[in-house]
Amino acid sequence: MIAMAMKSYQSHAELLVKEYLLADPLIPYTSIIGGIFACKMVYDLTNLFSAVYFKSYSSLTKSQRIEWNNRAISTFHAVFMATMSLYFVFCSDLFSDQCPGGLVTLQSSALSTFALGVSVGYFISDLGMIIWFYPSLGGMEYVIHHFLSMISVAYSMLTGEGQLYAYMVLISETTTPGVNLRWYLDIAGMKRSKAYLVNGVVIFFAWFVARILLFIYLFYHVSLHQYQVKQMHASGQLLALVVPVVLSVMNMMWFWKIFKGMKKTLAKRH
Repeated sequence: MIAMAMKSYQSHAELLVKEYLLADPLIPYTSIIGGIFACKMVYDLTNLFSAVYFKSYSSLTKSQRIEWNNRAISTFHAVFMATMSLYFVFCSDLFSDQCPGGLVTLQSSALSTFALGVSVGYFISDLGMIIWFYPSLGGMEYVIHHFLSMISVAYSMLTGEGQLYAYMVLISETTTPGVNLRWYLDIAGMKRSKAYLVNGVVIFFAWFVARILLFIYLFYHVSLHQYQVKQMHASGQLLALVVPVVLSVMNMMWFWKIFKGMKKTLAKRH
């Protein structure tokens, strides 16, 4: 009896997802709303659990507690989008050159569109928090980064154009959990710990691979598929070419800061 009830519940859940959440006309709306709702839920749950399980949380200032919870949101988004991005770029056949569906720059699916919508919901939420609490959660560089990311991801989600390049850029989210962990270690007074040192080295190499080398590969891929990129609308071509360049410059600037910080930390250790 219980097994039948569970099977019936599963069937209804699958029907709900198929006919409503992943119904083509509704995907942009349900995914964005879902992303915003997920951000709110993660924020509230982090606030609740941190107050119970982390003694140092109650001693933080209001501004620090807000950033603590905000970084939990960005970590959640990073894990989700990095997983989806790695799957679509390296494991799925959706954007394969051998795919019979047509040009890789025009390929999309219900799932790929839904995942991008969740990301748009996150960027809306996080950008809103950055502006509302400006500049405690980040300076103008974060506003520019989030705004460009939100516009380009939203365009790919709504039009189905350039989703491959959106996912290539979003692979860079693999570095976010490490960066957030570094902040948590710092705020917990563990700046001189071995964990803090190891974290810094991991961030350095992860950043180099995900935000430097991968962007070089993205530009190489675009150059190899110039004809296909030109089949996109003018605004899509602009976003596919300009946004990665701007983000790449910002990544290089941040990478230089990471390099100097790691060099300084290692010098102190010796």
